[in-house]
Amino acid sequence: MAVPIRVLQVAKSLGLGGTEKVMQLFAAHLDRRDFQAAVHSPRDGPRGPLLRAAGIPTHVGTDLLKTLQAWKPDVVHLHRAGWPEPGLLRPLAVARVPVVVETNVFGRHDPSPSARILDRTLFVSRFCAERFAAHTGIPAQPPRYGVLYNPVDTDFFARACPPRDLTAPAVGRLSRPDPGKWSRLALDFLPPAAAALPGLRYRIVGGIPEAEKFVRAHGLEANAEFLPPLATDEELAGFFNSVSLLAHANDTGESFGLAIAEAMAAGLPVVTHPCPGPRDNAQLELVEHGVTGLVARDAREYAEAVIFLLTHPEEARNMGEAGRAKAARLFRAQDLAARLGGIYREILTAKGLDR
Repeated sequence: MAVPIRVLQVAKSLGLGGTEKVMQLFAAHLDRRDFQAAVHSPRDGPRGPLLRAAGIPTHVGTDLLKTLQAWKPDVVHLHRAGWPEPGLLRPLAVARVPVVVETNVFGRHDPSPSARILDRTLFVSRFCAERFAAHTGIPAQPPRYGVLYNPVDTDFFARACPPRDLTAPAVGRLSRPDPGKWSRLALDFLPPAAAALPGLRYRIVGGIPEAEKFVRAHGLEANAEFLPPLATDEELAGFFNSVSLLAHANDTGESFGLAIAEAMAAGLPVVTHPCPGPRDNAQLELVEHGVTGLVARDAREYAEAVIFLLTHPEEARNMGEAGRAKAARLFRAQDLAARLGGIYREILTAKGLDR
């Protein structure tokens, strides 16, 4: 019987952010007959207990080299922004890690000498790969580069969020409570939408003080509800089942858009918007206008899109189910983890290290 390939997933924290969740999903869905996964992070967090409950060991602390020397991975998979981080990469060289893969979350370029240790860079969207190539002049092509979408447990959301009539006058918003994850569109649509739909409920996960102030200033307390963070997919499913669409608005854009992908997997249409200039725009790679949701260019169009979906439940359901099908086809965690396992094996084989 072959010895499983030892894979150490590395992230900066075990918090509730999308990068950490992607790391958790890949670690959990690698085939355990072929791979033995563990996680290293300088800081523990809410994902730590979830990983450990799934039987995935976590090594928490600032000394990555100590973890590498003790655990001796065959593959280290970094989940990082992509810019130079010699302090992160140097221990990998010292420990002589056989294979190093990175998920490059923001499509940034690391021209530092320490980056030569990277065997494969995986971008989380075609948008990130194409922007990287345009900005650097480096073709983002195999074998050095590739695109691997972020995983979503689409099988779970298919069970937990079955097809339904999207008749509830309820809009959902999901993000971290970070001003950088917001756009004024996420607020400015609310007064006209509430005026058109007096029973409208806006359920917000990741509220910020500016949003709470806006709601009070416009007398919309009866329409807006600020919710605590959601730690598990079970909690996410309950949230998705309580709304009829996801209202996404983030002025920095998305390099992928995990909340969008999860809402699609739950059968919800999504309203989003383009971002100008060099900002992230992978949200437009996920949301196809008129197919899996609606794309609005300004506050008026955004409010009109929300009102349309809430007053046309059949069209909303059709878009939501088209989004569900797209998510299952492109983002299914088991399929992407199998592809990732194939990438690990491919690199090991190329280096003469296959088992």
